[in-house]
Amino acid sequence: MAMLSFERKYRVRGGTLIGGDLFDFWVGPFYVGFFGVVSIFFTVLGTLLVIYGAALGDTWNIWKINIAPPDLSYGLALAPLEAGGLWQIITICAVGSFVGWMMREVEICRKLGIGYHVPIAFGVAIFAYVTLVVFRPLLMGAWGHGFPYGIFSHLDWVSNVGYQYLHFHYNPAHMLAITFFFTTTLALALHGSLILSAINPQKGESVRTPEYEDTFFRDFIGYSVGTVGIHRVGLILALLAGFWSAVCIIISGPFWTSSWTEWWTWWLDLPIWS
Repeated sequence: MAMLSFERKYRVRGGTLIGGDLFDFWVGPFYVGFFGVVSIFFTVLGTLLVIYGAALGDTWNIWKINIAPPDLSYGLALAPLEAGGLWQIITICAVGSFVGWMMREVEICRKLGIGYHVPIAFGVAIFAYVTLVVFRPLLMGAWGHGFPYGIFSHLDWVSNVGYQYLHFHYNPAHMLAITFFFTTTLALALHGSLILSAINPQKGESVRTPEYEDTFFRDFIGYSVGTVGIHRVGLILALLAGFWSAVCIIISGPFWTSSWTEWWTWWLDLPIWS
């Protein structure tokens, strides 16, 4: 069914969560909705505040612009705009924009009559972000433990946090997160390359069917998860990568303050070695 023909079937009123028919319309191919307006509002406001914060700084170099969180001395209190208050408001705008976009996805799913897999997946990415700038600072007692908004400053923050706990790659949750990130890349590369192999035949040959794809992996590794299964595998791998990346940082500080190499002493203390 052609896309333009299909759009007439789902571009109907209803399926909204809030606002009724108020914002229940499309602008070209883009559905607006109440949450679309919410997301746009927070995105524009947050972007303007970032520009304002850059104007208060000493550079317009996009690599060096930095919106820092409040000093640790402010704890969980509101800080003056130029001393971290901007960071706090921008964080609120970011969370509002991300959540608004996710809920807009929910409304689109309701109109199409499909499952909520996409907004749920996006929700895991939001969870990872909120863990860094809300949950972890709350657990550690100061907004200053959040990461700064900037390119070089953010990279410096990542490096510094890693050195605070020495050999951050020994963090077991970090190991799991990296494993799932790499495995996601591998699975996507294998899946994408197989699809392209099937639908790009040699000149004069026909496009191959999914049976050929299944046969390739049965011959390759002895088992094929199937056309639906590979997408489930990809989704699960990606969600686990985001989830464990959030876990690895939230346990560093609130629940573990020493070097991560010390955590592994339990392995050396197992009775099997003696």
